[in-house]
Amino acid sequence: MAVRIGMGAVPATPPPPPAVAASSQPLSAALLFMSSSRLRRLHLPLLSPSHGVRRRSQAVASSSAVRSSSVEAPVTSGPAGGVENLVIIGSGPAGYTAAIYAARANLKPVVFEGFQEGGVPGGQLMTTTEVENFPGFPDGISGPDLMDRMRRQAERWGAELFQEDVEYVNVKSSPFTVRSSEREVKCHTLILATGATAKRLRLPREDEFWSRGISACAICDGASPLFKGQDLAVVGGGDTATEEALYLTKYARHVHLLVRGSQLRASRAMQDRVFNNANITVHFNTEAVMCRLLEGQIELDTSGYVLVKEGSAKTSVEGVFAAGDVQDHEWRQAVTAAGSGCVAALSVERYLVGNDLLVEFHQPQTEVPKKEMPDKDVEMGFDITLTKHKGQVIDEFDKNVHYVEIDIEEDPEIAEAAGIMGTPCVQFFKAKEMLRTISGVKMKREYREFIESNK
Repeated sequence: MAVRIGMGAVPATPPPPPAVAASSQPLSAALLFMSSSRLRRLHLPLLSPSHGVRRRSQAVASSSAVRSSSVEAPVTSGPAGGVENLVIIGSGPAGYTAAIYAARANLKPVVFEGFQEGGVPGGQLMTTTEVENFPGFPDGISGPDLMDRMRRQAERWGAELFQEDVEYVNVKSSPFTVRSSEREVKCHTLILATGATAKRLRLPREDEFWSRGISACAICDGASPLFKGQDLAVVGGGDTATEEALYLTKYARHVHLLVRGSQLRASRAMQDRVFNNANITVHFNTEAVMCRLLEGQIELDTSGYVLVKEGSAKTSVEGVFAAGDVQDHEWRQAVTAAGSGCVAALSVERYLVGNDLLVEFHQPQTEVPKKEMPDKDVEMGFDITLTKHKGQVIDEFDKNVHYVEIDIEEDPEIAEAAGIMGTPCVQFFKAKEMLRTISGVKMKREYREFIESNK
């Protein structure tokens, strides 16, 4: 079997999507990117086996834990009848920061990163090219790189991470219950860090043209042949929308930024770039967040944001805390999300200690010797000595699969011939025949099962 990455199979010449109107001024937009946000509905999983010594204590934990188990190990019962200290639903700056602080406090948090409706572990920053306003990176850092660093830091201190969708949560009785299609976990505390994802505008025929001219990720799809040389529209007025509008000017004939309010919410630096770019037209007063997983169990505002007590991460349910964009309808920045994740984790620790529920996890710290990397591997941009890296599913089938990765910007003629709509896309071939195309970010299990059934 052969696997080709970066390619998508769709009708070569789909009909154009409906035009989008900005206020009373008609706008002929061939393609549309949605950058306004809604609160993500979470679907995620359970925990993996615990290691080390656990003990009950009212003392605040201070020693660190080093994670040594696989995130995909079978689940076993936890302490005190299988009840975990903390479950974090969601990732991104809020979820990962909460995981780092909780893990360093010896809480051994279980983190459900989530995978649904285009959601990506790491949140919206996974679709951001450059983050220039996060402290500590004077030259900027890409969104995926920043999230990868946070994720690895959480793992280092003992957080259990899972990329599964939570299908059910019950916080009406204690301990709380979190369930996925594969497992169930009970916990004393819960942090909601579900973040935000693209807001569907419900345009006429939107479902028909979704991923065929209407997209939620300009960074993912903007380089595809479908968008080049076209008039493009971006809906939104924050940093994400302005960044995507600027990014699309590399490919579009012209970009229209549709803002539903009377002014941009983006930072001054981003506003200056937009207003000084002759290839972008901003349309104000145009019309283009919900958290349904716990609807009816915790208090939400009219827009679907989780209500927290002022100056805290506490929700209307004791033991349930919220962090990041799921409770922030005003600032919605990576750094504020990270800060709220810290507050939530510290609040959890205080709650567990105050209610005599804390079970500490202590693991021996181990030094992992650093391997010298051959110059060739350094130049290629990854450490071949690591057991986990990009393409890890393919590695499991090394003798059965030939893997080819294609950059649609470097090889646009291949992309056009295949009718690419965006990345990531994976095409599977066997005996020179294409068996299947998988578009968008998917769980590793989906790739693994398909390869296993066709090898």
